[in-house]
Amino acid sequence: MSPSAAPQLGIAVLGSTGSVGESTLDVIARHPGRFRVVALAAHRNAAKLAKQILAFRPAYAALADPHALPQLQELLGSAAPGTRLSAGPDALEDLVRLGEVQCVMAAIVGAAGLPSTLAAARAGKRLLLANKESLVMAGPLLVTAVRESGATLLPIDSEHNAIFQCLPAGAVPGVAPAGLKRVLLTASGGPFRDVPSAALASVTPEAACAHPNWVMGRKISVDSATLMNKGLELIEARLLFGLSGEQIEILVHPQSIVHSLVEYVDGSMLAQLSAPDMRTPIAHALAWPERIDSGVDFLDLLKVGRLDFAVPDLDKFRCLALAQAAARTGGLHPVVLNAANEVAVQAFLERRLNFPGIAAVIEAVMERFTGGVLGDLADVLAADAEGRRRACEQIFGTTRNGSVRDAHA
Repeated sequence: MSPSAAPQLGIAVLGSTGSVGESTLDVIARHPGRFRVVALAAHRNAAKLAKQILAFRPAYAALADPHALPQLQELLGSAAPGTRLSAGPDALEDLVRLGEVQCVMAAIVGAAGLPSTLAAARAGKRLLLANKESLVMAGPLLVTAVRESGATLLPIDSEHNAIFQCLPAGAVPGVAPAGLKRVLLTASGGPFRDVPSAALASVTPEAACAHPNWVMGRKISVDSATLMNKGLELIEARLLFGLSGEQIEILVHPQSIVHSLVEYVDGSMLAQLSAPDMRTPIAHALAWPERIDSGVDFLDLLKVGRLDFAVPDLDKFRCLALAQAAARTGGLHPVVLNAANEVAVQAFLERRLNFPGIAAVIEAVMERFTGGVLGDLADVLAADAEGRRRACEQIFGTTRNGSVRDAHA
């Protein structure tokens, strides 16, 4: 059966109002006969979600924040009678279990995306994983859920998607392919790559979010500026591809053209190159194992001219060193690292913490964490809460309004 004659693939886009969600909808819109948006979900951006509902006419739409539902209902009025609206903590999990949904784009930022991502894996869906925190926090649980349910896990982060494209066909999540020696994750270095360390204390959230190559949300932009994003990706790569820490190397690559490289024991090194646009890995995962038009400009190597690589400065970018340490220790350490980082980044964006303070808060939290074994989801959530509480104590002296979630909201 040709792709044009095949049934449309029913898709749920979680985090549809974010940058990855919008890029996903852009690719889907280019192939109306191939894909069908069954469900859209966002955190609380009712205005943007209303526009998406009117454009794609999904059967279902949800907001994680129930307080935003009245606004969405008011904006839509009677204009979308075919869309069933819902809201609340369980609404997103209900969407991914729908029989009409075969494919789930998990693009919710941070720990908030974990429950729905796990639900999609347990439901046996084709899971397009853009929410790296799910693997960082509960990687063993997620990989086990994928194996037991028969789900298909396809990475969306440009680096992990690049590695996936360079692996032999039939690679199994969590298992290193035979003959693989190591992988090399590339990092742009962010907007402060060439800024002296002494000047980082005065950089603004606006400067941190002005990425030189990529268009991303505010949280991931700050993570890119601190290189924490690369640290989280290192943890993610270990779990996704069954690698040891010694098999992963990080290189600063300012052009963001080579997204990752895979080296084999015979001396071969394979790389995936493309323009820095998330629509490339999204289109790859949506159509896998086929290829479709993504809308991305084709790469002109003559125009690029040169490709540079360097070793990251771990003294200047302490977040990367802290993530590497958490990866080596394992257990619940990555969970606490992620939680402290989310709180610290939010505090920086609110101008309650300076840029070097992000790493300082995380380091203080990690020094006090005594560790633990990742047994089940309850262990993950308890460690996440502890990390947020300790981070709030470092920044504010106490938790805000008695809730460790406030700094994340």
